[in-house]
Amino acid sequence: MPETRPATPSTIRHEDRVVQASQSPGAVSRLAASWRRSILKHGLDPTRPPEPRRLTERELSERVERMDRFIAVARPQLDQLFQLVCPTGCNLLLTDAQGIVLEHRVSQGDAATFRGWGLWRGMDWSEEVQGTNGIGTCLAEGRQVTIHRDEHFYASNTGLSCMDAPIWGPDGRLIAALDVSSARADHTERLNALIAAQVAHSARAIEAAFFRVSFPGARIVAPPAEGVEDGTLLIAVDKDDLAIGANRAARRAFGLEKEGQLRPRPASDLLGRQDEATGFERAERAAVIRALARAEGNVSAAARALGVGRATLYRRMARLGIDENPGKLSRP
Repeated sequence: MPETRPATPSTIRHEDRVVQASQSPGAVSRLAASWRRSILKHGLDPTRPPEPRRLTERELSERVERMDRFIAVARPQLDQLFQLVCPTGCNLLLTDAQGIVLEHRVSQGDAATFRGWGLWRGMDWSEEVQGTNGIGTCLAEGRQVTIHRDEHFYASNTGLSCMDAPIWGPDGRLIAALDVSSARADHTERLNALIAAQVAHSARAIEAAFFRVSFPGARIVAPPAEGVEDGTLLIAVDKDDLAIGANRAARRAFGLEKEGQLRPRPASDLLGRQDEATGFERAERAAVIRALARAEGNVSAAARALGVGRATLYRRMARLGIDENPGKLSRP
């Protein structure tokens, strides 16, 4: 009788591997957790083909209209990223927070391939519909992910490598996912890592650009961000030196409201007062001194030149240690 050898990872069907990993008491890895979520939370079965969901043109138009301002800000970065990844045979997608593809970029030669995969405008790539995948898992976990080939939930998606990064809105809420997907067999995990880094960079650039346009008239301050892993800290400061907005990285760094409208507070409370003035404070102090010098010490005239109220300027002068006497303006 021939000897029966135990099944090895290479001989186990993908569907069976997903089920086994999901049922294991030791399924603590993020990938296994996503597979388990796909089965237990979303009721998906890896042995059955996925049921793709595509929005009607009307449904898609309504979503695009709601996100129109954001999409307009994102487009330059999408075009730039596409120019970088297009030669590698990739497809670029921008989705909303529910995983619906709102924008895509693909070369004409690759269009049929990616349309066949369902990586197209109006398609739903949420984890609820497609199980573990780059877009859906990125949105479900709110973090940058790479889902490489057989890490996908469905066997039908294992020909794809997907590199994704979340995009957070100015209110700290998850607003979108940026995805680059490849169906090329010669794409290595090393190359995917390089693409993933560029995707994350572009996502942060879109996030920062949208934050800036969301606070018209405000001054955008970028405090030092040592040790911060999720992008540049951005704080919106109004004409009265009140912090009225903060991006997600700043909210986390300063322990502010996790999401929603920021309660206005003095910017100095966030930026702090150190023995040596920060670059922001030095620049602000210099601007006030110049205005006072031009106005020959007339605080009202200097306030008008700076576009602030007289009382506001007096508060700034007191905080920055500036005397209204022109003869003392140069003191440190």
